[in-house]
Amino acid sequence: MVALTVHYTKSQFLTVGEVAQVLRISNMTVYRLISSGQLAAVRVGKSYRLREEDVDRYLAERFTEAG
Repeated sequence: MVALTVHYTKSQFLTVGEVAQVLRISNMTVYRLISSGQLAAVRVGKSYRLREEDVDRYLAERFTEAG
């Protein structure tokens, strides 16, 4: 078994509000994406933080080219 080490301290974290603003969606939609497992998040106290890489990955997986 190989242990995978992830360095979260080197990651840039965003709030739900920041992600919503970047994606131009509501905070509630971000919470729904987190709840459904489509968007990874870390719970800090009563709020969530999302790694910038996870938001980028979410967008890349759903990116489609028009035309």
